[in-house]
Amino acid sequence: MDFSFTEEQLLLEDTVRRFVAKDYTFEKRRAILNSAEGWSREVWQALADLGLLALNVPEAHGGLGGGPVDTMLVMNALGPGLPLEPYLASAVTATGLLRDCPAQAGLLEKMATGEHIVVIAHEEQNDVPTLCRPAGTDFLLDGRKCVVAHATAADMLIVSARLAGEPALFLVPRDAAGLTLDSYPTLDGTRAAEVHLAGVRLPAAARLDAGRDTLERALDIGLAALCAEAVGIMKAAIDATVDYLRTRRQFGQPIGRFQALQHRAADMLMHYEQARSMSYLAALRCTAQDASERRRALAAAKVTIGRAARFIGQQAVQLHGGMGMTDELVVSHWFKRLTAIELLAGDSDTHLQQFIQASAYA
Repeated sequence: MDFSFTEEQLLLEDTVRRFVAKDYTFEKRRAILNSAEGWSREVWQALADLGLLALNVPEAHGGLGGGPVDTMLVMNALGPGLPLEPYLASAVTATGLLRDCPAQAGLLEKMATGEHIVVIAHEEQNDVPTLCRPAGTDFLLDGRKCVVAHATAADMLIVSARLAGEPALFLVPRDAAGLTLDSYPTLDGTRAAEVHLAGVRLPAAARLDAGRDTLERALDIGLAALCAEAVGIMKAAIDATVDYLRTRRQFGQPIGRFQALQHRAADMLMHYEQARSMSYLAALRCTAQDASERRRALAAAKVTIGRAARFIGQQAVQLHGGMGMTDELVVSHWFKRLTAIELLAGDSDTHLQQFIQASAYA
């Protein structure tokens, strides 16, 4: 199989890397992290100006019509910058869902230009479903969604609910009456919220022409992008660690000359290469029509990448010594994000069980 990329794809990746290095430095991210909103509208508009928000929007709706491989390269390049903006949640996952809804062409155009941010609110505590009931020609929503990433930054939420026992999706304005958000920072510094819906009234037009299959496909596209982000962070962590081993001196020589540390660095690289290969597989399979094939590939990728993220993150911190735990060093922030990624969208144990189940029916 040919894993080479086109000239346009390599140029896209290089553009994002240069943006992170020049316009999204660690110091700038720290200032954004400590701001009231916890993300930057200025950076969001810069991403729009680069065309990144339009990457997954169809060309017919003002986008670039990119696919999972393009997204993988962008997430590889964005990952080391640890963006606090809702790129994955809105420009990848939510966009992946809405592009299967023909009636939402206008919304997609606004998302491509950075005018609107949309995120999916799907996860529920203890599997207590959000319920929807008809109210004349309108709908009423009641329920709670948990750990909705970037909910406070969103203009609209895509909320899943049960209507007459069947799954349904609704576009809910963030300022809708009856909707409240309890916002908090997560382990890696990004913001999430508990979303409470108490009699939220929506017009019939708020219901999306999409079902559970559309939602699952969009979440799988987001999962593949999450894996790609982890791979980008892991590569940056390895490079920084090797550079530290070459420059930190002990007993009159660089500590990188000690064989035991060389072995640990080699193990990090081996985990990275395995993770990168599985990220390629996830990108190639995340849009497969066969749901079982898609599930097996993504579950295998998440397990491999989750384990690699944990190992590489821990080794990077330990090989930097005590300073590896300090807030002033970017390595500690990479470690936090890799730890969060291992838990997001199902941890390694969860996906291992999904892989076993999917393989049983293959």
